[in-house]
Amino acid sequence: MTDTLATGVARTDRGRGTGRRYERVGPGGDPIATGGTDPTADERPSTGADVILDCGWGRLVFGQTFADQSAVADVLRSEAAGARDICIYLRDPHVLVSRLPDELFIDPSLTFRLPLGGDRRGPRPGAGTTEEAGSAETPAPLDGRNELPGVRIRRLRDAADADAVNRIYAANGMVTAPVDVLVDNAATDRFLHLVAEAVTGEIVGTITGIDHVAVFDDPDNGASLWCLTVDFNQAPPGTGQALITELASRLVARGRAYVDLSVLAENAGAIRLYERLGFYRTATLCVKRKNPINERLFLPAMPVGYDGLNPYARIVADEAMRRGIRVEVTDPEWGELRLTSGGRTILTRESLSELTSAVAMSRCDDKRVTRRILTEAGLSVPRGRTATGDAADAEFLAEVGQLVVKPARGEQGNGITVGVHTPEALTAAVELAARFCPEVLLEELCSGEDLRVVMIDHEVVAAAVRRPASITGDGVHDIAELIERQSRRRAAATGGESRIPLDDMTRDVVTEAGYELHDVLPEGQVLAVRRTANLHTGGTIHDVTGELHPVIAEACVAASRAIDIPVTGLDLLVPAPDQPEHVFIEANERPGLANHEPQPTAERFVDLLFPGTRAPQKLWTPAGAAPSGA
Repeated sequence: MTDTLATGVARTDRGRGTGRRYERVGPGGDPIATGGTDPTADERPSTGADVILDCGWGRLVFGQTFADQSAVADVLRSEAAGARDICIYLRDPHVLVSRLPDELFIDPSLTFRLPLGGDRRGPRPGAGTTEEAGSAETPAPLDGRNELPGVRIRRLRDAADADAVNRIYAANGMVTAPVDVLVDNAATDRFLHLVAEAVTGEIVGTITGIDHVAVFDDPDNGASLWCLTVDFNQAPPGTGQALITELASRLVARGRAYVDLSVLAENAGAIRLYERLGFYRTATLCVKRKNPINERLFLPAMPVGYDGLNPYARIVADEAMRRGIRVEVTDPEWGELRLTSGGRTILTRESLSELTSAVAMSRCDDKRVTRRILTEAGLSVPRGRTATGDAADAEFLAEVGQLVVKPARGEQGNGITVGVHTPEALTAAVELAARFCPEVLLEELCSGEDLRVVMIDHEVVAAAVRRPASITGDGVHDIAELIERQSRRRAAATGGESRIPLDDMTRDVVTEAGYELHDVLPEGQVLAVRRTANLHTGGTIHDVTGELHPVIAEACVAASRAIDIPVTGLDLLVPAPDQPEHVFIEANERPGLANHEPQPTAERFVDLLFPGTRAPQKLWTPAGAAPSGA
């Protein structure tokens, strides 16, 4: 019978049956030399507990504390729905998996170790180590406490912190955890759950340390590191390293000998960071259960063409595969999939499917038509007109003061000019827009935040404020360097979909703020470098689903019904998402579902396509999340 950590006292060694005698083995399974005066001491099995630690997102199963592999198998079989249990430090994990190949698998990850300089209190882990760099007795190359400008590393304190951590987990495709479990764990000495807090008060990164000595009086005096991740929209470069450094410093203060971590073998960027910080490879393996969450880790291969999908198509493919829906990539470059479940087959291109009619698509495609339909439905839109290239254009500019000039048809912000206030600028803006579409739309510039609301089956599924690309000064690098660094970061976070162009618009915005590209921005100062909040030009997106005012939500339902479209992204300008005032700007027939984590956009989309299927259970639900229709 396996005891939980809350009630059990962990063993520091245990018996292993070898014929008629018992051989004492250490926490990794290595034999321990017999000592003492009792000649029968090594012939008796120990009675310590099998150690399991509930981390919220799943349980850590410390394999070195189990005498019987069948007990480990029983624990992994009892994994909760929606959770991801991990067994680490198990002796001969391949033997266990070979006995249960249909249920368990060896995780395709690598284990790295950072020596911290503390004394070892017992034998080395029996899982073995391959010291490709460094030495277990060599202190870690720590540079002291975190000193990242604009970021403070501290312990997770309350439910608000835990909710923010879950949002970061969800945005990075990680398993979330019940808020109360995260808070309760952080209050114990077993967990060192740290968060990175920006000057704005927002949580932009997180890391969890497990102190093995506090958990089960580890004779090896070790620790492990889990769930290192950051908010790629807001975290400044270096946040991950700052979290690791701070955690390592706190473990050094506790006198720990090392800290281990597990990282997917394909995560080359993270591995480079760990090696740069002094981590070295060990031979420790992890065992996991075959479940829908882990499917990508143990399936023999993804569908042909899967690796060529962009994030907006991949999120649909992933959700479909989690439900057992057959996925065929018919055109990876185009993001086109053929999804089949039972006798039902549907073609999709990202969030566009056969369920969207050609008429509905054309209503979104031409912004003038969208405006007319919404106006006829009694909804608010900015004053506007089609450019005619004569004096009437200048008269309209004089009437409204400032304009947004955009192609009547187009996407991704191409050809749009914001803040036109002179006849000369109007002429140039119309010429730019006409390069993308012969018909050009002039609209009154309305102030407010750029709000995107994703509608699926005429229900609000996600709402997010989109903000123009910005940088945060560090007092060291000039503005051009900061833009390039932030652009690389956005590209890495979005699979190359988002970059900040160093073009005339960027230069103009920087100049209007009183700077030049070669100026060094003061530490902590935030500078917007684009006028529009388009994600493809480095804009960021911030979930506000739980804050959306009911009047705006009702208007969005009316808009989607007026256009008669099953899936759409409605763009509005609002003073604030929790206030009723709003104007509609446009409707997108193919909204990016990957931009709205942690809201269940992909889940609700697949619900629409295959209502007989059900999304895997989750352990945490964000505020305002739309319920499943399954």
